[in-house]
Amino acid sequence: MRAMAEEATSFGVYVHVPFCAHRCDYCAFATYSDRDHLMQDYVEAVIQEITWAREDGLATATSVFFGGGTPSRLTPAQLLAILDVIPRTDDAEVTVECNPEDASVERLRAYRAGGVNRMSFGVQSTQPGVLADLGRRHGTMAHKEVSHAVTATGFATWNMDLIIGSRAESLADVRATLNDLLSLEHPPPHISCYVLTPEPGTPLGQDPLRHPDEDEAADAYDVVGEVLEEHGYRWEEISNWAKPGHECRHNHVYWDQDDYVGFGSAAHSHQRGRRFWNVRTPDRYIMMVRDGNRPLGGEEELDHRTQQFERDSLALRTSRGVPREAFDSLDEIRHLVSVRDGRVTLAPRGRLLANQVILRLNTAE
Repeated sequence: MRAMAEEATSFGVYVHVPFCAHRCDYCAFATYSDRDHLMQDYVEAVIQEITWAREDGLATATSVFFGGGTPSRLTPAQLLAILDVIPRTDDAEVTVECNPEDASVERLRAYRAGGVNRMSFGVQSTQPGVLADLGRRHGTMAHKEVSHAVTATGFATWNMDLIIGSRAESLADVRATLNDLLSLEHPPPHISCYVLTPEPGTPLGQDPLRHPDEDEAADAYDVVGEVLEEHGYRWEEISNWAKPGHECRHNHVYWDQDDYVGFGSAAHSHQRGRRFWNVRTPDRYIMMVRDGNRPLGGEEELDHRTQQFERDSLALRTSRGVPREAFDSLDEIRHLVSVRDGRVTLAPRGRLLANQVILRLNTAE
């Protein structure tokens, strides 16, 4: 069996903010639109959890990511109070996810002053019919407003998220959305594009007539890749393209299977082969922390083989790929991969079929 990679020098901190103004039809995350009254108690509980972790020797973070949910539901002062207690390197990347409708100059200026240096915006589409089908609340001009605000407040790097696969979306809609983003005076230097997934228990998942057509979603994905690469974006992971120097460092903590710790309800962590996670609901999370208890919801130890498989399967999703020896044979997947300089990467046609390739890894069960 191949040796594990050398010890990583990156360490990530993730903070989960479970509050939303509105729950989208496709969302299966641990988020809530009826718990805003818990916000201040939640912030205090997260600060306490981080304080306990610091007493236990919490490593210094090279990246911090506020996700959710909607981190911008918190006031800037509440969010920055959490950030202030996280030990981090001088050059740490600090990202905050923000709904487009929350992206005021005043809010972003406060973030910048408090140490945030990267923003992420869930635009999803610029086409009104697609936004309506996804249940998104922001208007179709949000991309322009976001670009203006984030540029005016001095953020050098940021990203916009897109979602493809809605039954209401045509290839013309996909191209129009991309044109809207790329024709901005200041286009986002990092673009993520996710294929809509009908998760069980969500309104989308419960309505088969709204499930994406796999062939149409694949065609849309191909268009996204072609257009972005024509405009100087480099493909770095199945759902991510970035201009050189604008890759999200926190993403690579996950993709490289480095260590990270999550704080807040439902947050997950990974340290030296141990995976653990917090209780799911903010109510229970707050109660446990108030009672002086660690909010652990569960944990598992990963054996060496499982760690290697996860490392390979994550790496295979990226432009870095895996060594050729990660596969016993490529015969059945030759059309889905590329082999260059002793490494195997996903060919464009294989990116949405990555699971078929992953099953051929020699570390797969």
